[in-house]
This record gives sequence, C-alpha cells and structure tokens, in this order.
Amino acid sequence: MRQVEYAMEAVKQGSCAVGLRSSTHVVLCTLKRASSELSSHQKKLFHIDDHVGMAISGLTADARMLSKFMRNECLNHRWSFESPLPTGRLVRSVADKSQVRTHRASKRPYGVGLLVAGYDESGPHLYHTCPSANFWEYKAMALGARSQSSKTYLERHFETFDDLDETALIKHALLAVREAATQGKELTAANAAVAVVGKGTAFKIIEDDEIQPYIDMIDAEDAPAPEPAGDAGDDMATDA
Repeated sequence: MRQVEYAMEAVKQGSCAVGLRSSTHVVLCTLKRASSELSSHQKKLFHIDDHVGMAISGLTADARMLSKFMRNECLNHRWSFESPLPTGRLVRSVADKSQVRTHRASKRPYGVGLLVAGYDESGPHLYHTCPSANFWEYKAMALGARSQSSKTYLERHFETFDDLDETALIKHALLAVREAATQGKELTAANAAVAVVGKGTAFKIIEDDEIQPYIDMIDAEDAPAPEPAGDAGDDMATDA
C-alpha cells in the first residue's frame, strides 16, 4: 500500500499541530505556514459545529473535503435527533470514509492527518485520525513536521493537564508548538493559531490580535529576572 505511505509522508511534512485536553476543555494549536513573505498564512483550524472542530497537518485541499463531510454529518444529526453528534461517532464516520479511499484503485488516500476536538455529553474528547483510516483518542497529541519535539514536551507535562483551566491549557499548547518551530523563527501572532472547546465554551478560534496576550504571557515568563540593585554601591562603600 504505497499510496497510504505517501499520504502518511504528506502528513509528516505538514506544519505542526498540537492538541491537549483537561477534564473540561480541549485546546488545539497550529503553526500557520506561508509560501512566501508576501502571501497569507494557510488556514489550519476548521470549525465543524458549535461543539467540535479540528486542526490539520498535510494537504489542505483534502482537509476541506473532509471538513465539508463532517459539517454535513453534524447538520444531518441535528436535523434528525435535535442534538449534537457525539464526537466519537463523527470520527468513526471520517475513518469509514477514509477507509474506502484505501480500497479502490480509482481513488487515493486522503493526505491529511486530523486532530479532532469535541465536547459532548460524555465530556471533552481529542481524537487523532490518519490516512490509513486508523483513529485513536488521546490526552495530548502532536503531528506534522518536527512534531517529535512537541510530543516530548507533552509527555513531560500531560499528567498535569486534567486540573488546568482554559488559559493554562492554551499556554501549554503554545509552548508545545514553539518546540516544533524552525530554529531562529519565533512564535508570533501572525504564525500561530489556537482553538478552544469545552464545558460552557462553544468552539472558537483565537488568532491574530486575540492571541497576542497569550504570547506576551509566555514571553514575560521567559524574560530573565532583573539583577538586584545596590550591589555595586555596597562594594564601593566597602572599598572606601
């Protein structure tokens, strides 16, 4: 199945995406990649329904096709049952659709990996799907280029995520994505985006000016502490 291997490679070469969840919220964070300084950054976060959204790594065109399918699934379920579609059932539908692509010679697998974040009656959920149609549920996950650095950060801290609030989760997501950034390239409001969904919080995307306060918070913590004043004066007084 070389076509599946090629699709998996497309996911590995996409820009990094990170997801993590607490007992009440799920946060997604992505690095936005631009083909040149004159072009806009590619969108990596997709709103699916009020209770679910996703981050992607890989071919954006394939992600748009899947996002349209997922939105239709959510709409059909709301029309039929007057309730939001459970996140697990939505992910299973995506996996079934992806599986068909691996069986037919006339089609190719979707070259995109998804991090699906949702909140339903059973609580917050974070799922990862891949082009081979496999899917798993995680407490924290990263995919895309240089994602191993982000995974290492998440492995060190994921045990503390359950009790964190929304702001602390966003901070950890940004720090994890920063680990995967290209050397010499800083995390800024222009190249980072965050999405949040959870208890009492409909799916929302935070980017541009809205994400700047969180980046400033991280930069302030990284800044070196000022040296205590008065040391030089004490030395002069001693010499005198």
